[in-house]
Amino acid sequence: MDRKLAQEFTTREIDRVIEMAWEDRTPFEAIEFQFGLNEKEVITIMQRELKPSSFRMWRKRVQGRKTKHLKLRTNGVHTFKSSRQKHISGNKIAKR
Repeated sequence: MDRKLAQEFTTREIDRVIEMAWEDRTPFEAIEFQFGLNEKEVITIMQRELKPSSFRMWRKRVQGRKTKHLKLRTNGVHTFKSSRQKHISGNKIAKR
């Protein structure tokens, strides 16, 4: 699996997966939708890319956290837009 992951994703994409995994409000299902990685594969990437102490801290935070698992959320899907995402202006051409 590690060989497959290393071949399929760029360093930038791996960094984005790690960033999404650290975000409390981003569920694993969103990572799977965007990158095709299930929770187990995300855990493998995190374990491989992080320092051991950082990985343990992340796993402790994530386990059982309702916001990281859609099926554990009580109010269904919550939308969240990261401040790093570009603003979408309804496909209108910006005025100069």
